[in-house]
Amino acid sequence: MNELTSRRLEIDALRALLAIRHHGGITRAAEALGLSQSAVSHKIKRLETNLDCDLLNRRPGGSMFTAAGEDLLEYAGRILGLHDEALLSLSKTSLAGRVALGLTEDTTCSDLARILGRFRRLHPHVSVRTKVRMSLILRGMLDRGELDAAIIQVFTHDVRPTDVVLFREQLHWVKHPDLSMAPDAPIPFLSFDEECFYRRWALDIGQDGGVVLETVFECTSSAGIIAAVSAGLGVALLNGRHLQPDMEIISQGLPVPPDLAYVVRRGRKARNPALDTLVAEIESEISRYGGLALVS
Repeated sequence: MNELTSRRLEIDALRALLAIRHHGGITRAAEALGLSQSAVSHKIKRLETNLDCDLLNRRPGGSMFTAAGEDLLEYAGRILGLHDEALLSLSKTSLAGRVALGLTEDTTCSDLARILGRFRRLHPHVSVRTKVRMSLILRGMLDRGELDAAIIQVFTHDVRPTDVVLFREQLHWVKHPDLSMAPDAPIPFLSFDEECFYRRWALDIGQDGGVVLETVFECTSSAGIIAAVSAGLGVALLNGRHLQPDMEIISQGLPVPPDLAYVVRRGRKARNPALDTLVAEIESEISRYGGLALVS
């Protein structure tokens, strides 16, 4: 018992550990947390010293975390979730009302679900009705007043002054390494459906350089596009969070895609205190990690 009471799991260190997992390394985790690389390294080293075990695998070519690190990550997510929920519960107000929220498919497959679940527990008198659609469809629903707000993807040059920017990502052309493409033949294109703004860019602006894309696969789901790329059916446009180890980024021969931004865009209705609180909690949570982690 004395040994257990002498050791501590520091919240900031656990948050840094999760950020390293989410961003794939200390450097990018430090950028997302707004800290120096040395500060993040120091937090992890102090945690390792306190626990008397290595959490990060510092051998080149190995996995990022040791077995102990992987075990602690499982607990860290739960500990931080309860910690943050407890803090919010002490400052919550008696909110009530309705919120019509739009989401894209890839945000529903992320830890945003956890944020929405916590919001529901903390504010049981607020009804949040969620609709999942493509970004272009959600934009139309916002313009027609069918939604109070939506979390959508836009190209960074399309961000509005009133948008709340949650995080930014790169868009990449990708293919399977075994896929070979003849120089003079059309490029087999794996496309989302007609309501996808990736597709519209690729088929309009993206072909100005004389590149010819031939749509050979069309799917509304990110999972379907990922599977098609992994099967070597063609090339696709995917954002950084969906890249897989068996994918090759195409850096030559195709137009450079614009960068992406995930934003909260509001409708034109009157101010909604419940919506204000929800947006603030989403923005605060995402800013701690610099993005939304995909749920595996």
